[in-house]
Amino acid sequence: MATEKKAPAPRKVEDKLKALYELQTILSDIDRIRNIRGELPLEVKDLSDTITGLHSRVARYQAEIDDLAARRTAEGNKIANKQILIERYRQQLDNVRNNHEFDNLTKEIEYETLQIELARKNSAEFEEQIERLKADIESIQAQIADQSHILEEKKADLENIVSETRTEEEALQVRAKALEPLVDDERLLTAFKRIRHNARNGLGVVIVDRNACGGCFNRIPPQKQIEIKMHKKVIVCEYCGRIMIDPELAAAAQEELKKLKIKN
Repeated sequence: MATEKKAPAPRKVEDKLKALYELQTILSDIDRIRNIRGELPLEVKDLSDTITGLHSRVARYQAEIDDLAARRTAEGNKIANKQILIERYRQQLDNVRNNHEFDNLTKEIEYETLQIELARKNSAEFEEQIERLKADIESIQAQIADQSHILEEKKADLENIVSETRTEEEALQVRAKALEPLVDDERLLTAFKRIRHNARNGLGVVIVDRNACGGCFNRIPPQKQIEIKMHKKVIVCEYCGRIMIDPELAAAAQEELKKLKIKN
């Protein structure tokens, strides 16, 4: 009869806390690497978005120019047609039979002449708008050239920093991933990640230092300090919500990390 495999015994709270502190240390190292990059990734994205926006504006202005040019051409065609019409009316003036026909033709010539003046005015306005838009496009293209130059410099700086730190960051991420199962408590791990995400300095686990929380520096009651040193349960700061451990356990966790570094 096959014997049933026994489920592994749950890890002690002390071991969970130690694993959490080791995880926190590694994640803090990753934060440090990312802080070295500073605001460069955001700057690169903002510059890229700005350049895209400028290109869109140029395309929009060019579409306006094309539309205005088409309307200017239409006005030019109108002028040519009106001039032909006026010339025809003038020829008809030579063959009028009475004053009524003469007056009608004269009025038509005057009307078409006014239409030509209006078309010329519209055409001049369209030309003025086109020239203004062309000047705007030229200015925007100068901005694009300037911003593109800055973007290339920022990208080069970012690539240099990333290439220098990529190997270290990837190794730390692998180690962090390997540590998560050692916490052996999904709820505790989730709570730690939430606390760390909400904490301004990214610290989800802190050491008790000089009888105070290492995260918010508020005093910890003596009884709670004793409970923290016993490692029997997870204790969180009542002020900032961070998980607290005593310096001895933190030192033991640091020693474990040093051993891992030596092995690697």
